[in-house]
Amino acid sequence: MAQGLRPEGPKITAMLRFLFPRLTAEPERGAALFGWVTAQARAPHWYRDGAVADTVDGRFAMLATIAALVSVRLERAGDPGAQASVALTERFIEVMEAEHREMGMGDPKLGRTVRKLVSALSRRIELWRPAVSGGDWTAAAQASVYGESQPDAEALAHTASRLRELWRQLEVARDSAVAEGEVE
Repeated sequence: MAQGLRPEGPKITAMLRFLFPRLTAEPERGAALFGWVTAQARAPHWYRDGAVADTVDGRFAMLATIAALVSVRLERAGDPGAQASVALTERFIEVMEAEHREMGMGDPKLGRTVRKLVSALSRRIELWRPAVSGGDWTAAAQASVYGESQPDAEALAHTASRLRELWRQLEVARDSAVAEGEVE
């Protein structure tokens, strides 16, 4: 293209958002909710009292577990909840991709890795659906947070209890509050 005729980056982005509003990412969509999920997953008690490994894998397990609980809660909120859940998942993908890039992962492996992480989130959602409907919270906490490792009984009890407490907060919160990450 001749100089001066090439559209600038922000103009292209604005044009795409105007033409394809549902197909272009909204940078802030899901940010507040993902921020709330992240803050919950970073609470020191998970790692201290719950004996969750303070590693990349352990922190991911907590993040994905809490994101899964929030997604299950949002399913109960109809279409607005589904939209908020999609926004949370989109933000989850963006953050996972950015974090793995920062850790030095390149493009060939990155897509595959992010797909595995999203699949892990999806498995946790499937795991938590029956648990929140009267299922076994301890077994769900074991599988979702610890996987194959076996924490001591106290740590597992702590994690299951605190996840149930978190669920109660989500359950009584207004749908819009959950969608906006304003759960108290």
